[in-house]
Amino acid sequence: MIKFGTDGWRGVIADDFTYANLRYVALASADYVKELSDGQTNPSTVIGYDGRFMSREFAEETAKVMASQGIIVNLSDSISSTPQVSFNTRQKKAELGFVITASHNPAIYNGFKVKGSFGGPATPPQIARLEEILHQRMTEGFEFKLESVAHYEENGLIKYFDAKDTYIRHIKKRLDMEAIRKADFKVIFDPMHGAGMGMLEGLIDKVFELHSEWNPGFGNVDHPEPIESCLGDLITTIKSGEFDFGLATDGDADRLGAVDEEGNFVDSHKIFMILLRYLYENKGKRGDVVKTVSLTSMVDMYCEDKGITLHETPVGFKYTAEIMTQKNVLVGGEESGGLGTSLHIPERDGIFNGLLLLEAMAVTGKSLKELCDDLDDEFGPHRYHRIDKKMTQEEKDTILNAAYKIPSKIGRFEVERVDTKDGIKFYFNHAWLLIRASGTEPLLRFYAEAESMTVVNELLHEAMDLK
Repeated sequence: MIKFGTDGWRGVIADDFTYANLRYVALASADYVKELSDGQTNPSTVIGYDGRFMSREFAEETAKVMASQGIIVNLSDSISSTPQVSFNTRQKKAELGFVITASHNPAIYNGFKVKGSFGGPATPPQIARLEEILHQRMTEGFEFKLESVAHYEENGLIKYFDAKDTYIRHIKKRLDMEAIRKADFKVIFDPMHGAGMGMLEGLIDKVFELHSEWNPGFGNVDHPEPIESCLGDLITTIKSGEFDFGLATDGDADRLGAVDEEGNFVDSHKIFMILLRYLYENKGKRGDVVKTVSLTSMVDMYCEDKGITLHETPVGFKYTAEIMTQKNVLVGGEESGGLGTSLHIPERDGIFNGLLLLEAMAVTGKSLKELCDDLDDEFGPHRYHRIDKKMTQEEKDTILNAAYKIPSKIGRFEVERVDTKDGIKFYFNHAWLLIRASGTEPLLRFYAEAESMTVVNELLHEAMDLK
């Protein structure tokens, strides 16, 4: 049976991500839309898609299935980012939104993300209900009788729209674009051949884009994830000394990576902390903070010092978004480059957050490197690395079984306590190690934070050798 992981359903194209399976997912989604609409005639949805192989065709097939069930489909007329779909789902008061994307996964994958009417990832209970309907539909079977997109368009059930226009107008209102303009930054942007292509045109005066042409194979990287190992071209280019700031977004532009003016990669932990401090101290914003179990302990230290209520969740922005719909949340996010703020929708947004980072630089008058140095000064050095390792199920089981026996030491490091909120997290003196299975790929992920990269690498090495 099809399962929804950390962030939607993903599968290898032509293996499990097929038209046949997609039609059932779309049918179950249509059923759920009607259930949520509580009897409303012609409830509506929003559908967008990224630049992956056949994403537009898969989006149109999804639209046809939903239209065949009497649902009005607002279908993006071009490649659109996940945040654009989330924003328009809320803006158009649709019951649900859907994005054909596999985000940062390798090019052989595609996927299906679900967005709530509030403008963020569908909540865990919503996904559980959708899966329940899907399994029932697949068990019973269904004969699909679909017309062309043109047929449904003529009957007012499929409506093409520009997903970018209203979204751009919204973010211009929510950010201090005048401060960014006056700072006159020279920015280099790497959308990684993803949905962020062309998004900064007209927003920043001096911006140069790398990898900004359609390429469903994502060029010379294995997968479009804005992490240091995938941003070699961006880092090399910014070291030329011509740019003040480097920005990168993933395949569907909801994740953010950054590079400072010297070509140093700035990880998502530092970005989270810079934006949290800026919103709290410079903009005077207040609210709770939400972090996943894989995010830096600097967040805990800051929240304790400022008396801010902190919520910690399993990995997956859907958990963050759920809390953001229930409470006043200042910042919520995760280690993988995605965060949301009270300034915007309860959704990750690489473009918005990249511009907010520029605003923080403009208003404080500090470079990105100086803002990172401030973190070391306030919290002490916090170094971090993550390794994603493909392995057999037997190898995964061996490591996980050893970890869940909760050894008293990992290598030479004494275990002080553990957390099993998501995978297993070991806490040591001024360090932590997390081991968990990926929710989107056949991987085991190893995360570590410590006062030095030497200790980080030692912890990761010991974790991968657990028996």
